[in-house]
Amino acid sequence: MSKIEDILALARSRSKDWPYAGAVTPQEAYELVSADNAVKLVDVRTHAERDWVGRVAIPEAQHGAVQWNLYPGGIANHEFIEQLNSVARKDQVILFLCRSGVRSRSAAKLATEHGYQHCYDILEGFEGEKDERGHRKNINGWCKADLPWVGA
Repeated sequence: MSKIEDILALARSRSKDWPYAGAVTPQEAYELVSADNAVKLVDVRTHAERDWVGRVAIPEAQHGAVQWNLYPGGIANHEFIEQLNSVARKDQVILFLCRSGVRSRSAAKLATEHGYQHCYDILEGFEGEKDERGHRKNINGWCKADLPWVGA
């Protein structure tokens, strides 16, 4: 098996009966994007989060942004699937990323329900869990893994 197949097999093994394909660590997500330019990372954080906190630094062709919730107000983005259709194909491997790994699970589930065949949650998210002081980026996540990102 190839490196990509190995990572996706591991991701599927983590599924725990989730209604989407599986879950990858931030490092695995980066390895997938690096190994195959058809893999799409979709950041579901708000535009404000990406602008003020930071964003992944991967080739633009492999990176999409579709807000799960809208800022301000945090209301659901009722055009999520329509907007996803404009950044990813239904037969493509899609890796969903949010701040801590909660919204990305919901996005992977909804996308799967709408016919996307290879949806994966990125565990830990961009910033990861809060530490004992309530700060992120110190325990886990894309940033803590020292993967490419640009700050605000």
